[in-house]
Amino acid sequence: MTTHLEHANFTVTNPEATAKWLCDVFGWHIRWQGGAIDDGYAIHVGSDDSYVAVYAPPVAPQKATRSRYRTIGGMNHLGVVVDDLDATEARVKAAGFTPINHADYEPGRRFYFVDGDGIEFEVVSYA
Repeated sequence: MTTHLEHANFTVTNPEATAKWLCDVFGWHIRWQGGAIDDGYAIHVGSDDSYVAVYAPPVAPQKATRSRYRTIGGMNHLGVVVDDLDATEARVKAAGFTPINHADYEPGRRFYFVDGDGIEFEVVSYA
């Protein structure tokens, strides 16, 4: 049996701004955008076979107040595989984010960053 992850869905402050930096940093494109659950708005941004849905309700969402690593059901981070880790890190910095926790161990090199909504991303290269 072959399976793959199709998408992840996150609540963000501003779907348009988040979609823009996701496209700029990872080279993704907007697959769909429009009205979503509870009168909110969502944008699906990614590749042709997988994506991240970024969603905002009609009233400003609230930020989590507890550590994601200590909250059952909380998302710890989203991992993204890239071909060129150094070039992606440069785009992460250009987008205004600070790369942290650089590591080089089998099976690949990686770093992390946290976006403006507190979502942590792991960027890894197996090249």
